[in-house]
Amino acid sequence: MSSVLDVVLSSAFLAAVLRVATPYLLAAFGGLVAERAGISNIALEGQMLAAACTGALVAGYSHSVALGAVGGIAVATLLGLLLAALRLELGADAIIAGIGLNLLASGATAFAVYTLLDDKGGTSGLKSGTVPDVPLPGIDGVPVLGDTIAGQNLITWLAFLTAPFVAWLFYRTRFGFHLRAVGEMPDAAASVGIPVRRVQYTGLALSGALAGVAGVFLSMGYVSFFVRDMTAGRGFIALAAVFLGGLRPWGVFLAALGFGAAEALAVQLGTLDVPPQLVSTIPYAMTLVALALYAWRRGRRGTGEPTPVSL
Repeated sequence: MSSVLDVVLSSAFLAAVLRVATPYLLAAFGGLVAERAGISNIALEGQMLAAACTGALVAGYSHSVALGAVGGIAVATLLGLLLAALRLELGADAIIAGIGLNLLASGATAFAVYTLLDDKGGTSGLKSGTVPDVPLPGIDGVPVLGDTIAGQNLITWLAFLTAPFVAWLFYRTRFGFHLRAVGEMPDAAASVGIPVRRVQYTGLALSGALAGVAGVFLSMGYVSFFVRDMTAGRGFIALAAVFLGGLRPWGVFLAALGFGAAEALAVQLGTLDVPPQLVSTIPYAMTLVALALYAWRRGRRGTGEPTPVSL
């Protein structure tokens, strides 16, 4: 037990939490924007995967990390727009369309890597580079804080800035007001002149872009290569964080951070004398507990019992 506490209370663990939580934060906020637009983005997993693969391939062939990142984000944004088109223009069910896009991304990325590199596993043989870390001069020597935040990746900093950005977007901008109105009562929004479809298209595009940044981090920040199906369910866990956070920016932030802490704990415990089968279940077990908590909270709200105010 003491060894576990030593791991959890170490600055290395805190730094790992920030790094591991990065894709959860970005994907969760992408899912939140889509939910507020009235369309569930089940395709977060596929958008992250497509961005991770595209980013690594484009960066490797162009020898430009910036081009790789832009390419990955662009592909994920296009998938967001495709989901919107399937739902709004063709009347497809958003859940089924999202699952279809996830399957498409899984197969297409594997096919692209095998076709271009003759490798079924990933792009480890291609030098794609990484998004740079951000040094913080003068903070390295600060106990705990210096070891925790100094040298974190640029995308990690962007992920943590996403929370105040989304809060500002929702509650301080005209677009945010329109987005929330469209998601809650589209007919009423249309009756006062709000362009419902345009707002939903924009919301799904922004959702895909945020998921794309998360995917780029996985293949060009977390590691420096793409591996087949490397998202490993993070998109679905991020979607759980959306509902656990009560569809509110700061609630989603805390939920995603919690999932990141669970995965970081699993990684750190893997270095100790703990059965690896037990360790690998921690993030998914926490997801099930979180969803059960969400269902219980909704049940209490339905019976009229008081519930805590969401952040």
